[in-house]
Amino acid sequence: MSATARPTTSGLASRAGSGALAGLVGGVVFGILMAMMGMLPMVGMLVGVDNALVGFGVHLVNSAVIGAVFGLLAYGFADRVGPVLGAGMVYGVVWWVLGALLLMPLWLGVTADPTMRDMVFTVGRDQWLSLMGHVIYGLVTAGTLYGLRRRAGR
Repeated sequence: MSATARPTTSGLASRAGSGALAGLVGGVVFGILMAMMGMLPMVGMLVGVDNALVGFGVHLVNSAVIGAVFGLLAYGFADRVGPVLGAGMVYGVVWWVLGALLLMPLWLGVTADPTMRDMVFTVGRDQWLSLMGHVIYGLVTAGTLYGLRRRAGR
């Protein structure tokens, strides 16, 4: 029998599940910030509905999925607070570039307003606020994953 430990399917599911839960916690915090800035109706427009509540739901689904991926990537070192928080910050910045600067303007160009495609990689006041929110999301998600990993004792 080999002494090399390999993640099992249930182990991967557990890591993804922990990440999804952590992502939801980060998503709630980021979602509150987005609500205060009046940005949630625009998120709702990703599914063609100009509504803050729908936007919050879309945001939470995205937060859970993105958190699950973070859980898969970071669970192996999530028992060390410094590295996991650093990874969470970087992960937030990556999703700011992918989500806020690329995917969201492209998608809104299809679902809401064709001129939104012109906003790809445009950085103004709203995008800087979005960067702050994404970094906070990454930190809260990473901190929550750290707590879940410590609680699990593995």
